[in-house]
Amino acid sequence: MSEKQKTIKKQISLEGIGLHTGKKVTVCLKPAQKKSGIRFRRIDLPESPIVEATTENILKDAGIPRCTSIGKNGVVINTVEHLLGVLCGLQIDNLEVEVNGDEMPGFDGSGIDYFNAVKKVGIVEQEALKEYINIKESVGVASDFASIFVVPYGEYKISYALDYDHPVLHSQFFSTVVNQKNFEKEIAPCRTFCLEDEAEELQASGLGKGATYDNTLVVGSSGVIKNKVRFHDEFARHKVLDFIGDLYLLGKPIRGHVFAIRSGHDLNIELVKRIRKQIEKYETRNFVPGYVEKGGEELDVHQIMQILPHRYPFLLVDRIVGLQRGKRAVGIKNVTINEDFFNGHFPDKPVMPGVLMVEAMAQVGGIVVLTSDAHHGKLGLFMATDNVKFRKMVVPGDQLIMEVETVRDRARTALLHGVTKVNGEIVAEADVVISFVDASFLYSA
Repeated sequence: MSEKQKTIKKQISLEGIGLHTGKKVTVCLKPAQKKSGIRFRRIDLPESPIVEATTENILKDAGIPRCTSIGKNGVVINTVEHLLGVLCGLQIDNLEVEVNGDEMPGFDGSGIDYFNAVKKVGIVEQEALKEYINIKESVGVASDFASIFVVPYGEYKISYALDYDHPVLHSQFFSTVVNQKNFEKEIAPCRTFCLEDEAEELQASGLGKGATYDNTLVVGSSGVIKNKVRFHDEFARHKVLDFIGDLYLLGKPIRGHVFAIRSGHDLNIELVKRIRKQIEKYETRNFVPGYVEKGGEELDVHQIMQILPHRYPFLLVDRIVGLQRGKRAVGIKNVTINEDFFNGHFPDKPVMPGVLMVEAMAQVGGIVVLTSDAHHGKLGLFMATDNVKFRKMVVPGDQLIMEVETVRDRARTALLHGVTKVNGEIVAEADVVISFVDASFLYSA
């Protein structure tokens, strides 16, 4: 079952104090349309300008250290990381955030107030597929004694090590998979912290005006001053909350395993930029101009595997770049020399078998019809083919662009027509028939 994008059911109003500015601020969280992302609106300014929570709007030198700021055309919002972390933890994709000041409220220094408020009003699914950023190759950043590396992984997992040269903030390690259940219990309640001398420096420079011993864990030489920790490793857990919020400026949650050592906001943001470069690299490699139609959806390989039962080495679709459910889709297959079938099919002069091109078109056709509401919970079986034509050879390095559309769709079968191109030239085409059975077919004896 494909995951859907989400927003909140109804608007929420919250009031609090900015940890740095000490100013009272009101925040209103409002439901937003699908595919709109997280957008902040400064309602205290003329024309209520919008700042999207994206990598392009990250401000590195906003004048307030130890927090994450975004801005656009001179409009700034500071300390966005706790709310963004909560939205990622709750899997909220689309939200309008109205704020009447330049800093988000700190509440008790954690994300729990945001979390509880959203959980109370409820979350609603939207008619758009949820999107992820799949880490395709290891990426990392390092500075002095801090580092972050992310490797490909099927889930969003973070392993964080904190180690300060301080008698109280000794080594702490925390590791978790980022999902709603873990986030609520293990991350959302964890509060921001600083060393006692750091707190004095911040307040001497005119910052930290809203910080108190209640909303900030101030660590002295003998322990936390006038407060108690909620977890023995609360400091490392709060760093994870910050990290999740900072990375959500990518606009989508990642799928990867994060290994972080002593990282903070600055290094987190450097990692965001590196991941953005990786995304652009792979988008350029797989870009198919003109094929993503208005209103069409894109699916990555993980979403494809939620629809089709095929797996390596027989999953022959890498990406869908223009899905109109029940009607048509454009799929991509990148042909490499590492394909299993090249071991036996003309190994001295590798050529992709024509029957596998037809199978690849049938798989794209399966995605087309199985995403239709009419065939929810069904499995598609490739039953027949007709009018098959092979026009050119396909070799390693080619990229198949498979356009498949529905010709006829009935309760038990569907007829689809597929055309496969390489560099704009047709290499194969066929009509395929798909028969529908209940998905339980896969598990029957």
